[in-house]
Amino acid sequence: MMTLLAFVLTLAVLIVVHEYGHYRVAKACGVKVLRFSVGFGRVIWRRQNGPEATEFTLSALPLGGYVRMLDERDGPVAPQERAQAFNNRPLWQRVAVVAAGPLANLLLAALLFGAAGWIGSEEPKALLGTPAAGSLAEHAGLRAGDLVRATSLDGQQWDEVRALSELRWQLSAAVADGRKLWLELSDAQGHGRRSVMLPTDTLGGGELDAAMLRKLGFGGPFSEPLLGRLAPGAAAEAAGLRAGDRVLTIDGIPIVDAAGLRERIRAAVQPDGQPRLQSWRVERAGQTLEIEVQPKVVDEAGHAIGQIGALVGGPPELVLLRHGFIDGLVHGVERTWETATMTLRVLGRMLIGQASLKNLSGPLTIADYAGQSARAGLPQYLGFLALVSVSLGVLNLLPLPMLDGGHLMYYLFEGLSGRPVSEWWQRQLQRIGALILMLMMVLALSNDVARLAGLH
Repeated sequence: MMTLLAFVLTLAVLIVVHEYGHYRVAKACGVKVLRFSVGFGRVIWRRQNGPEATEFTLSALPLGGYVRMLDERDGPVAPQERAQAFNNRPLWQRVAVVAAGPLANLLLAALLFGAAGWIGSEEPKALLGTPAAGSLAEHAGLRAGDLVRATSLDGQQWDEVRALSELRWQLSAAVADGRKLWLELSDAQGHGRRSVMLPTDTLGGGELDAAMLRKLGFGGPFSEPLLGRLAPGAAAEAAGLRAGDRVLTIDGIPIVDAAGLRERIRAAVQPDGQPRLQSWRVERAGQTLEIEVQPKVVDEAGHAIGQIGALVGGPPELVLLRHGFIDGLVHGVERTWETATMTLRVLGRMLIGQASLKNLSGPLTIADYAGQSARAGLPQYLGFLALVSVSLGVLNLLPLPMLDGGHLMYYLFEGLSGRPVSEWWQRQLQRIGALILMLMMVLALSNDVARLAGLH
């Protein structure tokens, strides 16, 4: 239910803001607006203050909206109203009306990013856990307990990193751009500073999803190798382990964090598929104990892994991220610009085959992320809403017929040639644009289904 409500709210906010941008600028330019609709299809609610006023409607299919303006191309217009027809307004006003929708989405995104910064949130510190075996992070020499202090795309100009979310943002930008990323590291106390280079340019671009994070080697934040709640009768309880035990070694191998502990437990499977008996050394109430543990073998996506039936890992160290009013606004504008340019670069790389088409997401993925972010808290949901608003703004500015960007291309032609695009050409381009958009929607929906099925 939370996912559905968050998704509906996301659609409602973004659609209303986008269409209000068109509506507000149209009214300011003297264009008569006949209808402001949220959704398509059968009208289920309407309101109109008078026969000459704009009709506001809510329609049955809420996947979009539109603003219908007086226009001689749609039907006859009374002589006294011709000056209010959209097609009779000066070129610069038509450009302003069309561009206002996407720009409203970008403005909304900046305000939402800023609001999330004003509210603030406690987030895991950029203290790294054990990198995944064979990952870029492992090959680069990153270790459990490394604190990422700053990042750089050129090894010269550095950006401070305060939390794991900021590190992931920089990783996302580097992967999307197909560029290397330098990290400035130290231990948790700030000693032993060094820098390493991650060859993120070798990953082929794309979205920083769970699969990409595994390739990079970045999982969750650093977590102490502590045991939490034990499942009754499971392997951990049967071996005599207790909640609060700190694991020091397994089979003589030091355990430095929860990620390393999980890997040792998962690897406790012999070649014949039987569980491997492990020798654990744990610290309990100041005493060191030797305990024999035999994890249970279970199947996970076709692979045999070990499990002990206990929560693994202590809580991560948190930092408070919060901006003042002016800093929040600046942060919102910067993050909107970075997100918009990153989106365009990924689209461009997809167009020339340098990034996978799997990066296209549709309504199912948006709904899933909406629910996850809403459950995480208000700042996280506002940030998600801002990201989707940027995506909507950028998508609508693409020079495709049927989108706002396509109409802006018509007006660019009109401005350069002194004559509008002919109706015949507009009809042909509309057909091409509709086909392209339909293919994009089918691809995005198929990617959604594949993600939910665990195929991506």
